[in-house]
Amino acid sequence: MVNPQMVMYEEEFNQIQSVVDRLVKDANAKVVFIVDKNGQLIAASGEVDNLDTTSLASLTAGNIAATGGMAKLLKENEFATQFHEGEKANIHIQLVGNRVILVVIFDSKSSLGLVRLRVRKASEELNHIFEALLKKVQEPGADSPFAEITDEDIDNLFND
Repeated sequence: MVNPQMVMYEEEFNQIQSVVDRLVKDANAKVVFIVDKNGQLIAASGEVDNLDTTSLASLTAGNIAATGGMAKLLKENEFATQFHEGEKANIHIQLVGNRVILVVIFDSKSSLGLVRLRVRKASEELNHIFEALLKKVQEPGADSPFAEITDEDIDNLFND
């Protein structure tokens, strides 16, 4: 089940960004980014200055949706891993916990084996972070910015 809007707190965002930053170095990648299934960029690291990350995030989510459709036709749940090889750049795409998409763009300075090894470890870390985030969001009134707002406050707001 896809969460239509993911709630992100600063603590978890910093943890996610740390994993992404480390993966760029450990996998010797050019770019690493995380996208939600709706195509929203969550975190990015590496050589992103000359890259249209918004379009790439959206296209990646569309790619995952399309291959998800193919998987259903073949009576599979999902294709969790995808790899696209180009002349100059390669893309490794990994579905993490059926929640987010981890994308690693790399060139000949790295190898698919190294990327897959590092992605496996990063995916586990990210899965733990997103599980903790989900628990945090599901706790009644936990750190909600609206927790202290009462019905009376709302009535007063609209009665001015």
